[in-house]
Amino acid sequence: MAADLSQIVKAYDVRGVVPDQWDETLAELFGAAFVQVTGAEAIVTGHDMRPSSPGLSRAFARGAAARGVEVTEIGLCSTDQLYYASGAFGLPGAMFTASHNPAQYNGIKMCRAGAAPVGQDTGLAEIRELVESWIDTGAPATDATPGTISARDTLEDYAAHLLHLVDLSSIRPLKVVVDAGNGMGGHTVPTVFAGLPLELVPMYFELDGTFPNHEANPLDPANIVDLQKRVREEGADLGIAFDGDADRCFVVDERGEPVSPSAVTALVAARELARHGGKGTVIHNLITSWSVPEVVRENGGTPVRTRVGHSFIKAEMAASGAIFGGEHSAHYYFKDFWNADTGMLAALHVLAALGGQEGALSALVAQYDRYAGSGEINSTVDDQTARLAAIRTAYEGREGVTLDELDGLTVSAADWWFNVRPSNTEPLLRLNAEARDEATMAAVRDEVLAIIRG
Repeated sequence: MAADLSQIVKAYDVRGVVPDQWDETLAELFGAAFVQVTGAEAIVTGHDMRPSSPGLSRAFARGAAARGVEVTEIGLCSTDQLYYASGAFGLPGAMFTASHNPAQYNGIKMCRAGAAPVGQDTGLAEIRELVESWIDTGAPATDATPGTISARDTLEDYAAHLLHLVDLSSIRPLKVVVDAGNGMGGHTVPTVFAGLPLELVPMYFELDGTFPNHEANPLDPANIVDLQKRVREEGADLGIAFDGDADRCFVVDERGEPVSPSAVTALVAARELARHGGKGTVIHNLITSWSVPEVVRENGGTPVRTRVGHSFIKAEMAASGAIFGGEHSAHYYFKDFWNADTGMLAALHVLAALGGQEGALSALVAQYDRYAGSGEINSTVDDQTARLAAIRTAYEGREGVTLDELDGLTVSAADWWFNVRPSNTEPLLRLNAEARDEATMAAVRDEVLAIIRG
């Protein structure tokens, strides 16, 4: 096939339509390039439930094994289960998934040993260059004796590792509705939750990469409507939704109301700080709520603010020795999970916190959800740079207002802040705003949107 790798090699992963943009032939080349760039002698691979995933994953394994590398296939797994295997085995890994993208998409999330991310600045650009150079000729011959491809089941070990990090043995019984969105949560949740004092109400646990019920992206409010309704119908204590590869989790309270990922970040940060003796660094990106750094400081920790994106969070986690990191996109990172993100471990923390006291989840998270937020609002624009410049012009020089450009443009005042970031892949500007009350937030939001869309 005539592949345009600029369309499928993203900042952090490979992602595109199968077979139009990439196929098993290309996956085999990616496998060969991955081992050449990482210098690996052995790797681990896993895949989600998409129809194209097993074939792509096996092709990648063939490309790696042909260059003398031993390949361990863990088969069906969540992305954080692949990170577990990479960390526990000390091997580079490759996960075949397109997360919440529609069924025709697939992709590869790659990591070095210990789940260290492979992105544009950490090997992905070199992998792309090799694959591009081999598209017409194939990977060059090697004198290496071909490696073997073997299977290994890691689900029980993955579950045991998570449960070693969060003690749920003494929580009160809880009724929890879980919406797996026909994704990999349907594979992992039954094993992780087995034996816990939980009454599990499963929704869409059937593995189906065509996503027949709704898109497996719980950050879109339309995709948690079924979960919200079921929580209320069941009189459940909470609901949890996972995305397609189950590396993100989203929580709703006993009323079916969404719990802000910033509130989950603050709650888990407080718990992790307590577990580490009230000391430690916690990473948060710049669109998380003011609540997050406040709670971190109140619990003895040091908050560190970063750009949006898992490569920035993971790099800062490693550089600072942080114990935990959270993003408003519902990615949660743990030092004790090789600095990798795991929605399941965050979910277990929420269950432990709720089950360790008698109140409702809405009351528990109220202490961590202190401000009025807009959520992320996307606007299509003709010229991202010009619109950002117009916002800067409108706000710079205002008394009591500060501007910074760590990631896009952040404008802050005593009672409110907002951030506007350009999308790297689409002609969009993304607005997040927060204030001490709803009316102020709405006024700030509307003023900025008028400039963006003006």
